[in-house]
This record gives sequence, C-alpha cells and structure tokens, in this order.
Amino acid sequence: MPLFAFVCADKPGHLNVRMETRPTHLDHLNALNEKGILKMAGPFLDGEGKPNGSLVIVETDTIEEARALADADPYAKAGLFQSVEVKPFNWVFNKPEA
Repeated sequence: MPLFAFVCADKPGHLNVRMETRPTHLDHLNALNEKGILKMAGPFLDGEGKPNGSLVIVETDTIEEARALADADPYAKAGLFQSVEVKPFNWVFNKPEA
C-alpha cells in the first residue's frame, strides 16, 4: 500500500488554536495508529522551538483517501493550517519493515 505525506504549515499567530485542539488531534492520530494507517507524525518547529506545522505520514490505497484523512484532522477542521500538501512518499532509509 502506498504512503502519503501531509506537509502542513500553520497560520501565523495560531499557536493557541494548535494548543487548544491538540487533545482531539492526538485522539485522531491515535485512532489512525490503532488501525495501522499512521506511520509517523510530528510537528515542525520554529527557531524558538515552538510548533508551526505538521508532518503526518499515512498508508492508504489512494491519494483521495489520504486527502480525506488530512481534511478530517481536528487541526484542519479548526482552521489551524495555512496550507496542506498531500504528496506520495517513498520511505527508503530506516523503514521499520525493511
């Protein structure tokens, strides 16, 4: 099954939205993890070490399914992101199953 990366950039000045929405975002990612869909995830950090975006990698059959998962993320629903790119991803080095 193919992998897809969500490359998400936060809107400037929206750290409060991120922090307020974080518990439901983590619940969403935990549910994807339990289903075996989530492969890795974490925030991008600014120069001060504060989160300012996200990288999420999922395994789905199609890019349309991946986009639907990106749209369902509580961060996206809360309007946190300035942009979200969903891109096919090829995990070459340090892949756990390799």
